Amino acid sequence: MKQLLLVACAAAVALAPGDALAGREQRNYVKSIPDLATWKSYSKTIASDELGKFIIDLKTDDIYFIDVNLYNIHADFVLGELLHQMWTADNVREYNKNYERKKPKFILGYVTHHLKIDKWTMSFWEGDKIGADDVLRAHKRLQDTFFQAKTMPFRPDSPMQEKVALDVVKKGLATLTNNDIYKSSDFQAFTKGKTVGKLVVVPIGTPYESLTFKRTDIVLLQESYPDITPVAGILATQFSTPLSHVNLRANAWGIPNSGDKKAREKFGKLDGKMVYYEVTDVGATLRPATPEEIRDHEGRIAAARRVDLPKALIEIPRFAMLTRMRAKDASIYGTKAANLGEIVTANLKGVRVPEGFGIPFYYYTQHLQQNGLDKQIDAMLADPKFKSDQKWRAQVLEGLRKAIAAAPIDPATLDAIYKRVRLRLGGKGVFVRSSTNAEDLPGFNGAGLYDTVPNVKGKKALGEAIRTVWASVWTTRAVEEREAFGMDHKQVFGGILVQIGVNATAAGVLVTKNLYDPTDDHSFTINAKHGLGMRVVEGQKVPEQIVFDPMNDGTKIISRADDPVMLKFDANGGIVEVPTPKGAGVILTEERAKALASQVKVFLPVFTHGKPLDVEWVLDGETFWTVQARPFVGN
Repeated sequence: MKQLLLVACAAAVALAPGDALAGREQRNYVKSIPDLATWKSYSKTIASDELGKFIIDLKTDDIYFIDVNLYNIHADFVLGELLHQMWTADNVREYNKNYERKKPKFILGYVTHHLKIDKWTMSFWEGDKIGADDVLRAHKRLQDTFFQAKTMPFRPDSPMQEKVALDVVKKGLATLTNNDIYKSSDFQAFTKGKTVGKLVVVPIGTPYESLTFKRTDIVLLQESYPDITPVAGILATQFSTPLSHVNLRANAWGIPNSGDKKAREKFGKLDGKMVYYEVTDVGATLRPATPEEIRDHEGRIAAARRVDLPKALIEIPRFAMLTRMRAKDASIYGTKAANLGEIVTANLKGVRVPEGFGIPFYYYTQHLQQNGLDKQIDAMLADPKFKSDQKWRAQVLEGLRKAIAAAPIDPATLDAIYKRVRLRLGGKGVFVRSSTNAEDLPGFNGAGLYDTVPNVKGKKALGEAIRTVWASVWTTRAVEEREAFGMDHKQVFGGILVQIGVNATAAGVLVTKNLYDPTDDHSFTINAKHGLGMRVVEGQKVPEQIVFDPMNDGTKIISRADDPVMLKFDANGGIVEVPTPKGAGVILTEERAKALASQVKVFLPVFTHGKPLDVEWVLDGETFWTVQARPFVGN
C-alpha cells in the first residue's frame, strides 16, 4: 500500500472541528450545494479553476461538501470529523484503502468549475483506482444535491481513469477530458503580470529570421516561433506549452505572456498604439494606455536580473570526456557540458547520459584569432551604432555569423576532434551542441539562444557543425538576450558538447515543479512528443503534457500530442520529417512517467542550488536518457 498522505499528515495543520470554525458562522460542511452563493463559500480558486470537494459515506449514502478553505485534503475531514481518529500510520494506511478499486468506507471526489470555458466536471484524485460503478454512484448523489450536476460530466484525470471512462460512457454518463479542456480553451495564461508598451501585430508569414523587436514592444504573434528577442509582453493566437523556448524565456524576463486564439480579432485595431496589457489566470486585458500610464512607463524597460558570467579559462586546450568533467569545469567547457559531467561522474544507478566530450573555449578563441574574427568583433562592439541602431546591429551580426561559419577551421584541431569521435564515440552520428558560459545559469537559462546540429556524420560535416555552433554565439536573439541581462559580450565564449545521438522514439522536457498548480510543491511537469525533442521546445504544436506526482505515482493528464509529423535521423546524417505512425499511442504512460521521474529524482541532489530543475530527455524504446539539466528559471 502506498504511503499516501503521510507527508501531507506531517505538513498539514489538523484542526479540530471547533477550532477550524472559530469566529466563523458557516459550517465546515454542507450536505447540498443548491446555488452559486453556497458554492462560492465552500470552494476556492486555484489558477483558472474553482475547486470543491465531496465525500460520500458508502454505508449511509450521506454526502458531505467540505469547506476546502478549512480542510486542505479529504483526509483532514474524514479522519478528524467523520472518524475522530488520530493521524497515525495505521489510520492513514486504512484510510488509503478508499483509493483502491474496492472502497471500504468512502468515495472521495472533486467538483471543478473551469472558469476559462465555463464548464463543470466531477473528478477523482489521479491515483484513485475508482471503478465505473462508483463513478456513476457519485454522479447520482451529485444530481440529488448539487445545482449544476445535470450537466456535469466525469473528468478522468489519469490513464487508468480514461479506461474507466469508456465504461462510464456506455452507461450513459458523459465525459470531458483534460485534453478536451486544454485544447478547447481560447485562453491560456503563461506568465501573469502587467505592463505598458507599443503593440506590434506580427503579420502571418513573417520569417522567423526577421523577428527583431524593441524591449518596450508588446508583440501579438499569429504563428508559433521557436524564439524571439526580449520584449515587454507577449500575446499569441497559437499556444502550446509553458515549456516552449518562447514561454520559458518570457518567464525568465518576468513579462506578461498569454495565448488567446481570438487576440487578432479583439486587439488588432490597436496595432502601433501604446497599450496597457495585463494577464491573469482567466483572461487578458489589452486596451489603450492612459497618458498617466504612458508617463509612468516612459523609457522603462522590462525588469531583468543582472547575471554575472562564470569566469572563462581560454588557455586550456584539453578535450574531456563527460566521465572526467565536473560542474567546476564550466569555466573551461561551458555549463551545459559541465552539468552533464557532474551527473555522469556521480555514477548514479539507473541514470543514463549519452557518451560525449567537451571542446573547450580554447578552440573557439583559436578559430577567431587565426581568421582575424576577434578584431572584427572588437570593432563591432566598439561602434556606437551597436547600441543605438537595432537594424544595423542585426545586419552586422548576420555578417559576423557567416564569417565565423565560412572561415576555415584549423586542420589539426578538426583531426583531433574527429579522431575522438571515431575512437571514443564509436564513429556514430553525434549531436554538436552549444555549451557556452552564458547559458544554463541560475537566473538565466538561455533556452534556445544557441544552435545544436543533430546527427552529424563524417569529418567534413563535423567541421561545418562546429563552426555553425560557434557562430551561434552571435545570433541576434542571443545578443539581445545578453543585453537584457547586462552581460559583457566580450566575456562570452563558445564551448561545444559532442555527444552520441540517440534516435529517439520520443523526447521532451521535465521540470521538477507543477506549473499548473502553485499549491502543489512536489509534482513534476512533463512534456513529450514522438520523435526527436526539437518539436517540444519550439512550441509548434501542442505536446503531450502530464503532471506526475512521484510521491504517490499519480499521473494527471493535461493534454495529448496532436502533431501529425515527427523528426527522425536520416541515414546519411541530419534529420528528416516523417509522418507520426498510426497507432503510435500514448508516450507518457504511468510506467514511463514513473521511470523518468525516478531517474531524475536520483540525480536531483547533485544540483545544490535548491531550485526546480529543467531536464531535457529522450526515450529510445523503453530506455530514458538525460541530455540536458539546468536550473529552471521562472516563477
